[in-house]
Amino acid sequence: MRPALKPVDLLSIVFIALLAMLTVVSLSGFSDLPQFILKYTLFVLIIVSLAALDRKTSGMTFFHFLHAFIPIMIILLVFNSLGELIPRIRHQYYDNDLIRIDYALFGAHPTVWMERFNNSVLTGLFQIAYISYYFMPIALGTLLFLRKKQNEFDRAVFALVLCFYLSYIGYLLVPAVGPRFTLSQVQTAELETGPLTMWIRSALDGLEQNKTDAFPSGHTAVALVSIFYAWKYREKVLFWILVPAVSALIVSTVYLRYHYVVDVIAGILLAAFTVLIAPKTYLLFSGSSGRSQG
Repeated sequence: MRPALKPVDLLSIVFIALLAMLTVVSLSGFSDLPQFILKYTLFVLIIVSLAALDRKTSGMTFFHFLHAFIPIMIILLVFNSLGELIPRIRHQYYDNDLIRIDYALFGAHPTVWMERFNNSVLTGLFQIAYISYYFMPIALGTLLFLRKKQNEFDRAVFALVLCFYLSYIGYLLVPAVGPRFTLSQVQTAELETGPLTMWIRSALDGLEQNKTDAFPSGHTAVALVSIFYAWKYREKVLFWILVPAVSALIVSTVYLRYHYVVDVIAGILLAAFTVLIAPKTYLLFSGSSGRSQG
């Protein structure tokens, strides 16, 4: 019988446990500590419960579907929990250091330099490219799931979730809010926008509770990991759709003033690191080091 907990489940449980331990150490004696612990406990219970239901019902059932795609909800819940946790435990942000690195590399602020391309149509296109990040891993996972490529699905999802969690470690170690907050005084013009762009930006600001997520660029890292696994597992149509989408997304992170260029560089390095370590990390969590890496 297949195990109830998949490698990606164990990965999430380990990360959440480590986050809970950090919270206990950092917020010991604070009145809202139990709320954080209760929240992280609930995340783990959701994972374990769905895994058990999937195993009990067996086969392509509703619970199998929920278990397969529960990482989407878990990474969102963990991400938003960091929006509450990071300001409580980190009292120094590193935007000034990231700004200095960008300026040393380019002799200018890249977001200011990109103002020469500022127009409402381009802003709208880049805003759409930016939010395509949320659909790239879902599209890849859905295709692999529908094609019943279970092994490929499990490994791709594991790598994507690993990439998310590694980026979250970056947010904890190097909290930064990004140039749209820190360089507004040196920008010579506001981004030209239309109604759709304004609605998307407002929706993102409302949905994403964690504002200290500039370094590394998770958008860049996750998008690159998605396109890598689309190529690796021969999803050719998706791969060629992602090529222009990922390219536009990477440029959009700076044009839209969400990220410094150094954030993007770190995101590229994070993606490379993720695809390098994901196969062996998957085997580690599967407890089957002798199995093919796929």
